[in-house]
Parts: sequence; structure tokens; C-alpha cells
Amino acid sequence: MSEMFLDKFRALVPKYLEDNWRPEDGLSADELDEMLDEHDFSIPLVLREFYLALGGCEDLMEAYHFFWDPDELELEDGFLLFLEDEDEKFAWGFRADQLDVPDPIVWRRNNARGEWQSEEGTFSEYVFDMFEWVFEDDED
Repeated sequence: MSEMFLDKFRALVPKYLEDNWRPEDGLSADELDEMLDEHDFSIPLVLREFYLALGGCEDLMEAYHFFWDPDELELEDGFLLFLEDEDEKFAWGFRADQLDVPDPIVWRRNNARGEWQSEEGTFSEYVFDMFEWVFEDDED
């Protein structure tokens, strides 16, 4: 399996945390597989590589929004949920019928209304934009 996003996700550690990426910032493939084994679904390549690169980096996994640990992922409303805001007003996910797409479009659910809306960007686009917004706005 080719690595499409792994190095780009690893590069977020030095970019925003001013530290070198270390293996403990991510999850090992064995750890990740063990955490995912309890699910009856597979995750997109981009989410797998995100966890391999950053799954152990609390400073990024919990920066403004909270990425769910791999064993906490769940299918709900026809979406695979992977992220929520600190007030639990919104959750983000992928359409369940798109889990075989390497970098699927992200959707956001308004939890109060249960309505889903496309973020009109893929997971990689969403993540890079979100971290830029979180960390670079803090510098202003």
C-alpha cells in the first residue's frame, strides 16, 4: 500500500509544535489494526495514515476539536464519525458508502438538528485547513 498522506501529516508536528516528529506521535500499524479490529467497517486510507502519523499526539488530536481514537469510531446515520467539537454541537464524518475512497469528502452534522452538510473538501484538505486556522490564528 502506498503512503499518500503519511509524511504530510507527520510534517504537522514540526510545523505547529516546533518539535521533531517521533514514532510515539503516531500509532504503530499493529496498534492501529488492533484498535480497528473490533469494528465491522474499514476506514479510508487518509484516516489510517492520519492515525499512523498523529494518533499518539494529544496536542494535535485535541487541538480545538477532538479526533476520536480509532477504537471509538462509530457508524451513525449512515456516516463514520471521527471528530467532534468541545461543546458536542457538531460531529464530522464520512458517508459510509465512501469509506473505500482514499480521501473522501468530510460532512458535518449539527447534533441538535441531526442534519448533515458537506464541508466540500476532502479529509486531508479539511485537516490541513483546520490546523492552519487553529494554530495560525493563535499567533495573531
